[in-house]
Amino acid sequence: MENASRAFLDAVCKSMRQIRRAVGSTIVDPKLLTYAERLQYYGYLRRQETNEAILELSKQGLPIKQIVRRTGHSRKLVRGVLRGQRSDVFRVRQSSLEEWLPWLDGRWVQGARNASALWREMREKGFPGQIGVVSEWARRRRLAEKADQSALARTPSARSIARLMTLARDDPSKSDAVLVAAIESNVPDLTTARTLIDDFQAMIRSKAAAKLDRWLTDVKTSLVGSFANGVEKDIDAVRNAIISPWSNGQTEGQITKLKLIKRQMYGRAKIDLLRAQLVGAT
Repeated sequence: MENASRAFLDAVCKSMRQIRRAVGSTIVDPKLLTYAERLQYYGYLRRQETNEAILELSKQGLPIKQIVRRTGHSRKLVRGVLRGQRSDVFRVRQSSLEEWLPWLDGRWVQGARNASALWREMREKGFPGQIGVVSEWARRRRLAEKADQSALARTPSARSIARLMTLARDDPSKSDAVLVAAIESNVPDLTTARTLIDDFQAMIRSKAAAKLDRWLTDVKTSLVGSFANGVEKDIDAVRNAIISPWSNGQTEGQITKLKLIKRQMYGRAKIDLLRAQLVGAT
């Protein structure tokens, strides 16, 4: 179940370029970027040549091993390019400011333009970030207004998009609903991947093992095809996990407890002391 959720997050990461196009944020003006984003943007421009060279060799039918030899790049980098994981302009990690953006937009419209004052208000409400994050946001808003751009087109992080399309889709805000609708309309492959992951998790919950073979056939050509390959390699264990009432959760829990006790002793304990600590803990 955890791997399935992770597979959908990876699919969102691969689709970030199409998602930016869907929400209208493909045009990048370096003048409106924060310092960190500007560094990412210039790095993206530099690595484009590498990405294009690797993709061209792949189109010629060369396997990853030969591409590594020809380009001198690591296998991890080449695999990332071929999987579409290095094609986006910006990193897809979640910002501490992201969930506060609607509140900030509202306060900005009300006339609150002092970044320090905004940050203090946010701290009182539980914001964990530093003042520099809010200052960068306020600076970009001012630059956007000077450039006569009333609204900044921004794309949430991949993790936030994955959450909006799965866990939070039953009760979205109006802005989130518009965002998800735009993604579903313009990135159909991602919508298909979400449906397949939903089907897999529903299959686990309902213990419908008979649907597994059909699901594997449907999923192989999708954005989560690599997850299906992993399921297929471990098909017997997956099938048993669906139909069996037994779980290895107790075993994993005991192993976790043992490791915790061992690490508390900085790994220096002999087996007799470790045994005594474990017996004492239980």
